[in-house]
Amino acid sequence: MKADQLLENEYGSAFHTYIEQAGEGDLIEELEISLHDFIKFVQNIPMDKFDFRYAEAKWTIKEIIQHVIDTERIFAYRALRISRNDKTPLSGFDENEYIVNTDSNQRNIQSLLTELSAVRHSNLFLYKSFSEEQLKRIGTASNNEISVRALGFVTIGHQKHHQRIFEERYL
Repeated sequence: MKADQLLENEYGSAFHTYIEQAGEGDLIEELEISLHDFIKFVQNIPMDKFDFRYAEAKWTIKEIIQHVIDTERIFAYRALRISRNDKTPLSGFDENEYIVNTDSNQRNIQSLLTELSAVRHSNLFLYKSFSEEQLKRIGTASNNEISVRALGFVTIGHQKHHQRIFEERYL
């Protein structure tokens, strides 16, 4: 299953940008490849950039990586709930409050990348466990309809979105 094979009813407009950025490959392949690409990319960032902010009140690279980790966990939780046919609407979250309540800037970059890798590998097991029927199930998250498989592509696109921000505003 590829992102361009998703049906229009599988995700709301709020997720469209991330779906577009997910890549052209199969969901599982893209989850694997995008992780390796991201880690390799981050490991090549000069050390003096990890605590850099391009403007006041903007996040550092370390904070953005923590945000990617937190968001991936939330998307996986949503995918799990929806895959199990839980019809409860799932609320959004305030990413700024999440970052304020972390110590990501006190962590070293390898610790953050190791955590991201562990989260992604766990989510790969989760996505590989889903049946075709479970992948197609649709629930409500952040007041938008979304399928389990669309959440997988949103996870990939969200990570790629932030990698582009690193390239455009931090390096």
